[in-house]
Amino acid sequence: MKRILFLLTFVSVLVLAACGNKEEELTVVATPVPHAEILEEAKPLLEERGINLNVKVVNDYVTPNKLLESEDADATFFAHIPFFNNSVENEGFDFVNLGAVHLEPIGAYSNDYDSLEELPEGAKIFLSNNVADEGRVLKFFTDLDLITLKEGTNEQTARVEDIEENPHNFDFDNTTAPEIMAKAYENNEADVFFINANFAIDAGIRPAEEAIELESADSDYVNIVIARSADKDNEQLNALVEVLQGKEIKKFIEDNYDGAVIPAE
Repeated sequence: MKRILFLLTFVSVLVLAACGNKEEELTVVATPVPHAEILEEAKPLLEERGINLNVKVVNDYVTPNKLLESEDADATFFAHIPFFNNSVENEGFDFVNLGAVHLEPIGAYSNDYDSLEELPEGAKIFLSNNVADEGRVLKFFTDLDLITLKEGTNEQTARVEDIEENPHNFDFDNTTAPEIMAKAYENNEADVFFINANFAIDAGIRPAEEAIELESADSDYVNIVIARSADKDNEQLNALVEVLQGKEIKKFIEDNYDGAVIPAE
């Protein structure tokens, strides 16, 4: 009898020990480059903290929010702050910004011109159908005094219809999905193309070398980790953000993306 009790006690201790050593698992939805690559680099750092990171890769801007809202993921890593704000305001997501990780400077690309100031009368300009990026793109033109916006327009939320003066009659086309903009550039379907750095890198484009204009490092469009508001104090998610903002990941970004991705300050 004593032997049986001893064995049961021994087994119970093993089970409790196993439970105590069980890793926490986090599922994060990310676009391929650079987000998923950065998360893969963070995996061993999180393992040291007892967290198993599962990276779910998608290649669009709609799926991540859906997976997070349906609780099929714990967080997303794909969007910048204006995109996040727009999603919360217009789609009613109960999400929270857990922290900034990096900036992917959006760039202007052209097969025929070396600067935006060289564009001819009536030039066709492709900007994506991502509403959150319209003001970001229009700022390139307002900074160069190539267009003006209606008085009182918020630069961050500006839309094509907010253009007041367009003396060169530029044709702003905002119907192309961001994930296929690089293909449109390859096919030379317009005079200039605005491509997000992640999609540019994914297509083999080198933003620091090929862009005719590149967004400055002081942009507000930093990419962030997003979670459900109910999880804002989740220890594992906060550990994820700490790792992504840490010196190891900053060095990885600086060493691997040649200025096309910049660590957030």
